[in-house]
Amino acid sequence: MPRRATIYDIARLAEVSPGAVSSVLNGTWAKRRISRMTADRVNRIAAEQGYAVNFQASMLRRERSHVIGMIVPKYDNRYFGAIAERFETMARARGLFPVITCTRRDPDLEFEAAREMVSYQAECLVVTGATDPDRIAALCHAAGVRAINLDLPGRLAPSVLSDNFDGALRLTRLLVRRTEADFGAPVPLWFVGGRVGDNNTTERLRGFHAALAEAGRSAEPSHIVTPGYSSAPVAAELGRAAPAAPLGIFANSTIAVEGVMRVVAGLPDPAGVRMACFDWDPFAALLPQMIAMARQDVEGMLARLFALIDGEECPAAARTEIPCILELAPRPSGRAAG
Repeated sequence: MPRRATIYDIARLAEVSPGAVSSVLNGTWAKRRISRMTADRVNRIAAEQGYAVNFQASMLRRERSHVIGMIVPKYDNRYFGAIAERFETMARARGLFPVITCTRRDPDLEFEAAREMVSYQAECLVVTGATDPDRIAALCHAAGVRAINLDLPGRLAPSVLSDNFDGALRLTRLLVRRTEADFGAPVPLWFVGGRVGDNNTTERLRGFHAALAEAGRSAEPSHIVTPGYSSAPVAAELGRAAPAAPLGIFANSTIAVEGVMRVVAGLPDPAGVRMACFDWDPFAALLPQMIAMARQDVEGMLARLFALIDGEECPAAARTEIPCILELAPRPSGRAAG
């Protein structure tokens, strides 16, 4: 069996002193005026040598840190903002110190943020909407830190997320009924926004197609537009696809709605569009094209998350799916009935 790497091995490979390695690994390197470049090199070599497994023993020798970490992909989204705010409140109510950082859906930035939180002895890391949650879970497990996935699932840690399939199924049923009622006949339905291969997009697409199949219909492949969640690529790709009213649009996030509306505003007949959105925003709900929104149950998700944090036992790969809340958009008197 190969010998485990020691601090002295890491110091030799990184060409620094053992004291510098210790400072980097316990998170005090900045106070010792060690450069970030050196800290990054030490952390990289430690990870390559599997040194993270030794964190567990060192952590057990110390008092609890009471630090709980969370990574989130975006701040410019009411859903993730609500998650972060509620997480802070619930963590502090338990005497924990919450640390939250935004990782911009960048897998390398996600991993770096997780490693930094581990080095600061976070007792638990909540991995929200991560592109590679299993990589982070493996790091946390090696360091003796608990990891829990939120919003997107993984295979190496418990996951709490919305029931994306059921929410999309019910939302699309509403879109089918409303477009047929408003326009007097079936019209093309589009699915816009999201990332190919992303669990949530995959499940929402599955619900979208299932609802169409129930109605004896199907979507044209060209009507599935998934360039990501950001508004700019959504507007660009949907604009190239040149949708024509009347039509219905399933928008796969409130950020995607921004891109959709740039295109809709340029149509000859913007009133010939009906839209449903998977996510909720009170201002987006007032758009004349909006008929319904699926509000993800942040309270329910965080209640389940903290049940796990508080010690409820569950299998490592357990997945809890929380039902969404369908919100019908307000209907001004000038809007067509359906």
